[in-house]
Amino acid sequence: MTEYIQKMLNYFVIRKEHHGFRKVREEPYVLAEEYAKQGLEDLERAAARFRWVLDRETPVVFPDENIVLLRTVTTIPEIFTPREFAAIKKNHAIHEQGKVSNVNPRYSLLLDTGTRRKREEIAERIIDFEKTGDTERLRFSRILLAVLDCFESFAERYRQEALRIGNARAAEVLSHIPREKPASFLEALQFLRLIHYCLWCNFNYHNTFGRFDQYLYSYYKGDIDKGVLTRNAALELVEEFFISCNKDSDLYPGIQQGDNGQSIVLGGLNSDGSDSYNELSELCLTASLELRLIDPKINLRVNRNTPVERYYQGSILTKQGLGFPQYANDDIVVEALKRWGYTEADAYNYVVAACWEFIVPGTGMDIVNINALSFARAVIAAVNRSQEWNTFEELLEVVKEEIGIQTKSIMDATADIYMESAPFLSLMMDGCVERGRDISWGGIYNNYGIHGTGLSTAVDSLAAIRKYLFEDPRISKDELRQVLKSNYEGREDLYILFRYEGPKMGNNDDSVDSLADKLLDWFADSLEGRRNDRGGIFRAGTGSAMYYIWHAKDEEATPDGRKRGESLACNYSPSLFSRCRGPISIIKSFARPSLVRAANGGPLTIELHDSVFRNDDSILKVARFVKSFMDMGGHQMQINAVNRDKLIDAKKNPENYRNLIVRVWGWSGYFVELDEVYQDHIIERMELSL
Repeated sequence: MTEYIQKMLNYFVIRKEHHGFRKVREEPYVLAEEYAKQGLEDLERAAARFRWVLDRETPVVFPDENIVLLRTVTTIPEIFTPREFAAIKKNHAIHEQGKVSNVNPRYSLLLDTGTRRKREEIAERIIDFEKTGDTERLRFSRILLAVLDCFESFAERYRQEALRIGNARAAEVLSHIPREKPASFLEALQFLRLIHYCLWCNFNYHNTFGRFDQYLYSYYKGDIDKGVLTRNAALELVEEFFISCNKDSDLYPGIQQGDNGQSIVLGGLNSDGSDSYNELSELCLTASLELRLIDPKINLRVNRNTPVERYYQGSILTKQGLGFPQYANDDIVVEALKRWGYTEADAYNYVVAACWEFIVPGTGMDIVNINALSFARAVIAAVNRSQEWNTFEELLEVVKEEIGIQTKSIMDATADIYMESAPFLSLMMDGCVERGRDISWGGIYNNYGIHGTGLSTAVDSLAAIRKYLFEDPRISKDELRQVLKSNYEGREDLYILFRYEGPKMGNNDDSVDSLADKLLDWFADSLEGRRNDRGGIFRAGTGSAMYYIWHAKDEEATPDGRKRGESLACNYSPSLFSRCRGPISIIKSFARPSLVRAANGGPLTIELHDSVFRNDDSILKVARFVKSFMDMGGHQMQINAVNRDKLIDAKKNPENYRNLIVRVWGWSGYFVELDEVYQDHIIERMELSL
């Protein structure tokens, strides 16, 4: 790490001195009442808010920085009054905050053209729409031009400020971009920072950076080949860009800082079978290793031919305790996406959304986290319908029916989704300029993803029922129902039996693990053939997001020995109190189910004791462990390097652990800033050694 980068880290990340430039937070409806009085439609309101935010920003440039931009406006206002939004909710389903979010723009649609060429494209469309008299498309196209005006004006104000304070390099970069295509790697990074910054200012949150090492590679390689940039100088620029991702991230929507979608995907197969991993991919891993920041999150695409050396590089990064890289297996994911109707080119171009769900840059208006199924709830409901089954096979049929009941309810609740217009984002989504239509109305793909939580709890519960009701009877079905309703009160014997001696997923027991196959197939079956309100499909997945906490709050006790309110496993993992034989048995169990039909996303999440990473040989052992899971057919994995004693002490003495980072579910955050329920869950997770 250079002295310059250390200086940047100290100022922006450690001391956070830049917070002194922030303005007082304004109330969120500062604009909405005025827009209502003017009778503006939502597209006009979104464009007006974009102008308002950028006009109110005060440019801040430091004399020696290369990549500029700093948030000073801390409020991104709503465009509807509470009364107006309540009226919208009466007639529409609303996902999260009703904004276009958690998508991956095709940054190259603006980055590789510059705004001058983009204006020409829009002008060509305006001529076409004038000929046909299409007023709606004309209005949209003219708003796009107005949005570009704001974008360019904002960059020009920063250029002038750079000149004023004597930063000639930044001023020179901003004299060229965004109007023209970047002429260097630095200009490309500054352009990307400008785009990403403005997306947040338009209230489009959780925007992943996607395949950073692919769409920026030509700019990097061009400078290297011309000799105007050395590898070390390029690394310094990448590190400065990464630091810029952490300047304002505490202002972004999310559970807490870290839950903001700033992820990067590195490598991956090309459609001809070649590997796209390159020198810039390497630089990103090096930058993340040196900086040790929670943003951007690193995701590595791998396949059966990925060399163990790359897993080794990833494992060195994991050793730092960042909770990433997260791994995604092209051999599974590409086939799953093609099966769901994505073209081969798009399937090979996949990235991850804010956490780990799979999306395609520029083409997908997929809502990959629209809701979640609870496998545990399906089992509980089936137990409560005990009068309908007398054999284990009959019980399974009731569980299958309960899964269908849940998914039908979820799918029915998604009808007529409403999202605010997003004109700036639309500039970087395929077909929006050509069709004269905002991305909020849908993209090329409009699929909805449904998470599947509590899979291991459901599997363990069914395995316990099979064993203790049918194979080695210890209890009747009616007694079981009463025991669960009473939360095991007065039946400590059954609680201990089910919790600690019952069969568990994660022990490479085919008779247990095969139950996961059934549950996942039934989940996928229940969605098969159904279309959503935008003509897309519903995608099943093994992720949990925050539902592993949310669902558990309302869930009764389960037959695996879990008591009422106890948490479910995070994502696709063994239950919190499983007694597994070891990490090898776990990956064999969780690689077994075929996830081609349930690949919306959801990694096997494993906690390894930090002592596992003590030397090069042990790090190589971790690398081979991850590679083994992927080669067996696992589709995603993320690893936490943890130390339970340290976590417990951090909870008691947070002032001593301000920089302690952990993986929460699909994002990494500072442990001491987490809500207690998430801290406790991480402490309770199984701590493994290799």
